[in-house]
Amino acid sequence: MSKTLSDEDVKERIYRIRGKNVMFDKDLAELYGVPTKSLNLAVKRNLDRFPIDFMFRLTKEESLRFQIETSKNVGRGGRRYLPHVFTEQGVAMLSSILNSKRAVQVNIAIMRAFVSLKKMVVTYGELKRKIAVLEKKYDSNFQIVFTAIKKLMEPPPDKPKRRIGF
Repeated sequence: MSKTLSDEDVKERIYRIRGKNVMFDKDLAELYGVPTKSLNLAVKRNLDRFPIDFMFRLTKEESLRFQIETSKNVGRGGRRYLPHVFTEQGVAMLSSILNSKRAVQVNIAIMRAFVSLKKMVVTYGELKRKIAVLEKKYDSNFQIVFTAIKKLMEPPPDKPKRRIGF
């Protein structure tokens, strides 16, 4: 692999769908340096390795929400089929069916990004717990401060990341 893949390169391709952190087949194929069709064919040949908690296909509504184009006419561009998304376990399973040096390096970078996201969630939980303890400790004069802190800590709603270009 000519360019080292950073955590940020991978994190920007991780989405939250159905309460899970997932990556699109198209993004994974791009990282692995293979056509999306080839990646999906390899998965199709090994479907028994990809239960629903490892990989699932988006619905039409989800696909539109994330601005993934589908097309009935191949000549018009876009995708003919709704995209697959892979959970962390699904990405790990991909390494067993895509056997190249690049695939190994990409999988290592992706696993590091998922671990980094998990650490952020744990840190967030610890911070939330500490604020709750402080809130009990102080009187109602500080309630406004605690309310503001809680509002700042609320996760943003699931919004698709905006893509620039075509």
